[in-house]
Amino acid sequence: MSEVLTAFSGVLVNTLTVIIGSSVGLLLKKQIPEKLTNAVMTAIGLCTIAIGVTGVIKGENQLVMIISLVFGAVVGTLIDIDGKLSRLGDKFQNKRAKSGSVHSDNATFSQGFVTASLLFCVGAMTIVGSMNAGISGDNQMLYTKSVLDLISSSMLAASLGFGVFCASGFVLVFQGALVALAMLLGSFLSDFAVNELVCAGSVMIMALGLNLIGVTKIKVANLLPGLVFVPFVCMVFEKI
Repeated sequence: MSEVLTAFSGVLVNTLTVIIGSSVGLLLKKQIPEKLTNAVMTAIGLCTIAIGVTGVIKGENQLVMIISLVFGAVVGTLIDIDGKLSRLGDKFQNKRAKSGSVHSDNATFSQGFVTASLLFCVGAMTIVGSMNAGISGDNQMLYTKSVLDLISSSMLAASLGFGVFCASGFVLVFQGALVALAMLLGSFLSDFAVNELVCAGSVMIMALGLNLIGVTKIKVANLLPGLVFVPFVCMVFEKI
């Protein structure tokens, strides 16, 4: 039991920091000038792109990334993951609007929910950190990520609102699932597969960064199935 708690402690801490950071951002939202918020969002977007680039170079075979993301994009688009996440965000917002606690602004709420969920969940630190936590109980990388997410969530919440706070639930479920999978299957994943997972996730982080600075409107969530394809594509290449 203690080993399980140790493995998931990083996820719990990360979820808590997103809750705290987004709460601070919401409290300070009216005090922060829009010009300053936009400048900070641009900075976060550029840093996100830089983080993505550093993760992409860890890939050992570009064909694995390309094949996985192409198949993932097809599956994700057919399933419409981005749309489902947006509709989930809309449901949260509509419930709050009906309660009279907040004015309904589904577009901003959904954008905050989807953007924050992806930013906190598909990067290299999430993948490698969850693997380390699940396999060896080492949460150091997730603790480091928690500090970064504390800052990012406060700025995102100040700009995009309550949707960022609700993304803490997605962090808990998604990262918790990654840790659980690592505990069950981590020993079967080669270093090659882990590096390619980091590479594919980092491509998504780069796309998210481009969205944050307003250059593109890529539906990054629709690329998520690519992460599922990576281990299987790696197995094929390892046997060739």
